[in-house]
Amino acid sequence: MKRRTLFQALPAAAFLPATLWAASQQSNDKPVQDSTVYELRVYHAAPGKLPELLARFREHTTKLFERHGMKNVAYWTPLDEPQKSNTLIYILQHSSRDAAIASWKTFQDDPEWISVRDKSEANGKLVEKVDSTYMVLTDFSPPLR
Repeated sequence: MKRRTLFQALPAAAFLPATLWAASQQSNDKPVQDSTVYELRVYHAAPGKLPELLARFREHTTKLFERHGMKNVAYWTPLDEPQKSNTLIYILQHSSRDAAIASWKTFQDDPEWISVRDKSEANGKLVEKVDSTYMVLTDFSPPLR
């Protein structure tokens, strides 16, 4: 490039807004999107079975979840009836939706889980219904630990 052409181009470049320059620099450096998903699960226990369901989670299920790549975030039971007597609510964290699907598959096929489930349900099913919702954090949510 000739020296004169370079000097003629400089004044125009000086008037370009900094944001245009920054945008042009970032076009190839797109931030990596966080694929973390949270799964809200609500278990509706069979009548009188909530204590047994809670014991199964306390003694076995949470450990098996961790073994299969599912992070236990928190567990709750409602304070008010009628849910107080038959509801367990919890959230799991997964690295992605695909990871969640894979983790649930390996969990459900785990011989230890099958044994624990079968023994705990020797006197009848503990759960009547499970509701599951996959979620992502909003941009204004405080980060979870």
